[in-house]
Amino acid sequence: MAYEHLGRGALDYYPCRYGNSKLLFRGPRRRLDKPYCAVIGGSETYGKFLEVPYPAMLEQLIQMPVVNLGCQNAGNDVYVHDTAMTDICSGAEVTIIQVMGAQNLSNRFYSVHPRRNDRFVKASGRLQTAFREVDFTEFHFNRHMLGCLNEISPERFAMVRDELKEAWVARMQLLMSRIEGRVVLLWLSAHSLDDTAKAGDLNSEPAFVDREMIGRVSNQVSDLVEVVATQPEIDAGRHRMAFTALEEIIASEMLGPVAHETAAWRLQEILPRIH
Repeated sequence: MAYEHLGRGALDYYPCRYGNSKLLFRGPRRRLDKPYCAVIGGSETYGKFLEVPYPAMLEQLIQMPVVNLGCQNAGNDVYVHDTAMTDICSGAEVTIIQVMGAQNLSNRFYSVHPRRNDRFVKASGRLQTAFREVDFTEFHFNRHMLGCLNEISPERFAMVRDELKEAWVARMQLLMSRIEGRVVLLWLSAHSLDDTAKAGDLNSEPAFVDREMIGRVSNQVSDLVEVVATQPEIDAGRHRMAFTALEEIIASEMLGPVAHETAAWRLQEILPRIH
């Protein structure tokens, strides 16, 4: 499966809405009155900088509408708080959940924006007590805040990281409990689930998630599809992405079309088993 490069420039993502959700999704909008698959996840699922992300590729392979409910920079919270989305997933033949990082969800140390989960809202008293030297009003994004805390004290930051891991498991269990029917987890990353060093790295997506955490939610899923993109594969697909000069740095952090093609093929291989 091959898709040609469009040239450098901004893509039209045909933003659309579903139901009464306040969220904007990538279009064109799919009909929900016939059998369909639903996919939820972060920026990779949304398909930032890609003409044809893996949900659209999968749609071509299985000849069934695939509703792309991916949100840029999403965490599990955006779906937990949006009943319209879980209702759509419950009506699907199968729901595919791209594993999202643990940094973008509210927890006992800080809260995030309910729809823009990468946005830092407020530190709890517990976090302010643990890091008395930090002025949390200076932060607007979770990753920036967490990176600063790690630099100040890796020992104290480990406590925050452990809390995020526990919160991720609890929130994922809650999310899947609200989705009726079959659920497939998709691990789409530049590192393996078994790479513990990368799993602990804030800058490696999905941040802080490891196989032990996946194992704790595995009883609620039908399958786990693991796609690990190598650096040569990421580099090979770079020329087939569409972005402006101002977006080049952000685009360099995405996995690219080769990884998406692999994800689509791997997903379609397991779908006949879950109909």
